[in-house]
Amino acid sequence: MTDIDNAMQVNSARRDLLALGLGTLSFAMLPAMPAIAQSTTRVPTSQGSTTMSSVTTRDGVEIFYKDWGPKTAQPIVFHHGWPLSADDWDNQMLFFLQNGYRVVAHDRRGHGRSTQVSEGHDMDHYAADVAAVVEHLNLKNAVHIGHSTGGGEALHYVVRHGQPQKRVAKLVLIGAVPPLMVKTASNPGGLPIEAFDGLRKSLADNRSKFYVDLPTGPFYGFNRPGVTPIQPVIQNWWRQGMMGGAKAHYDGIKAFSETDFTEDLKAVEVPTLVMHGDDDQIVPIADSALLSVKLLRNGMLKVYEKFPHGMCTTHAGVINPDLLAFVKK
Repeated sequence: MTDIDNAMQVNSARRDLLALGLGTLSFAMLPAMPAIAQSTTRVPTSQGSTTMSSVTTRDGVEIFYKDWGPKTAQPIVFHHGWPLSADDWDNQMLFFLQNGYRVVAHDRRGHGRSTQVSEGHDMDHYAADVAAVVEHLNLKNAVHIGHSTGGGEALHYVVRHGQPQKRVAKLVLIGAVPPLMVKTASNPGGLPIEAFDGLRKSLADNRSKFYVDLPTGPFYGFNRPGVTPIQPVIQNWWRQGMMGGAKAHYDGIKAFSETDFTEDLKAVEVPTLVMHGDDDQIVPIADSALLSVKLLRNGMLKVYEKFPHGMCTTHAGVINPDLLAFVKK
């Protein structure tokens, strides 16, 4: 891939994000809160014949999680993208379950079935919340797989909690936001802050419509010529998004766009696979995967030609076997 191609992709991604609703929006940035040490209290909530599993953190947030498969098998832990939920990994979880693994996925705070708390929507809290789930389930030798914002969360967890506790075997970053999405003096290839202001405005103005427009367009590449939109996929994205809280999603835009993961990438010791579609219109490859793999000590890059940001859904038949091969390696 040439520098010209990379520049064209970044510019294309900028145009698509700007088209979703640019506009400046006054946003009072909340000060970063220190990481909250997690508790290991499990709170089962009965709903008819269903039992929902959750962990309550020390700041009172119930984090919902799924835990399927043999408890003695190697665990695969999935970290979902913004503004979705653990349900976005259903395809991959069933695939790995059928291949004999234990699969775990949680809903990030304020997302899905987790508490719609007002505060703590930053990477330090996200990582601490993951640690609460991992430590409660006593997961060891785990492979952590993160998509988009979940890639940043998984990375931050591995460096801050997983490696020090010797619980992590491998890491996978898929269409992930590291090292840094927003354009700064030190990251000139990033997206302008106005693009993220536009996302915030679209969310605040009409979240339901925004959560139709995004998956209908650039998220899955359904805006590309010759690509037929898959309506159930769009509806499922909308369903997951609307399950979560508007405040968490609003604050989450800052978390995924302005967090600098450069030092995290440098600190990763475990083998790391970076997977990215070269037609990713949400997280342009030139300023993410291509930079991340250079900062990793033990990283490898796999680029998928013409694959979109949501390639785990649209191209699961390709992505799943590649994930399995890396886990088995």
